[in-house]
Amino acid sequence: MTLEIWFEFASTYSYLTVSRAEPLLRRKNIDFQWKPFLLGPIFRDRGMATSPFVLDPIRGAYMWRDMERRSKRYGLPFAKPSIFPMNGLKAARVMTAALTEPWCGAFARAVFTAQFARGEDISSDDVLWTAIEDCGADPALWLARAREDDIKTDLRARTEQAQNHGIFGAPSFRVGTELFWGDDRLEDAMDWVER
Repeated sequence: MTLEIWFEFASTYSYLTVSRAEPLLRRKNIDFQWKPFLLGPIFRDRGMATSPFVLDPIRGAYMWRDMERRSKRYGLPFAKPSIFPMNGLKAARVMTAALTEPWCGAFARAVFTAQFARGEDISSDDVLWTAIEDCGADPALWLARAREDDIKTDLRARTEQAQNHGIFGAPSFRVGTELFWGDDRLEDAMDWVER
C-alpha cells in the first residue's frame, strides 16, 4: 500500500513531517506520495477565517512551545516566523507542478526550512527561486510553470480531494481509506502500511 502525505506549507507540524518522513519511509521500503493542498479553503468552509492556532491564543502558545520541543527532539532548527500563517500558495503550486520530479521532496524541505528555521517569507519569489535552485532545477522554468492554469486547477482539485477525504488539518496521512492526523501519527500510519 502507498502512504499519502497530505501537507500544507503554512503548517508548523507539516515542517516536522516533511523534514523527517522521506528517510524513514525509504528505510522501511514504504511507497509514499507527496500530497500538497491548501488548508485555507477547508478552514473557511468550517467557519474559520484563519488557523485555529491564531483563533485560540492559548492553543497557539502551546503549539509554539511544542514546536520548540519537537524540533529539538528531531534535531531540526526552529525559529518562530514573524508571520503566521504564511501564504504558501506559490510554494504549493510549484510543488504541484514538480510532483513527478525527483527533487520535489528536497524542494518541500527547502521551503519549510526557509520558513521555520530562518523565518523567511515563502510567498516571496526570491525565496522560492533559491529553494528551486538549491535542488538543481531551473527556477525561472518552475516558477513560470506554477503560474499556469492547469497547475492552479490541479491544486484546487487536490484541496477538494483532501476535503472529500475528511482531512481537516496538516499533516495528514492516508493509507487506503484509513486517515491519520498530525506529525505524531506518521509512525502509526507507517505501521498501518506494514500490518
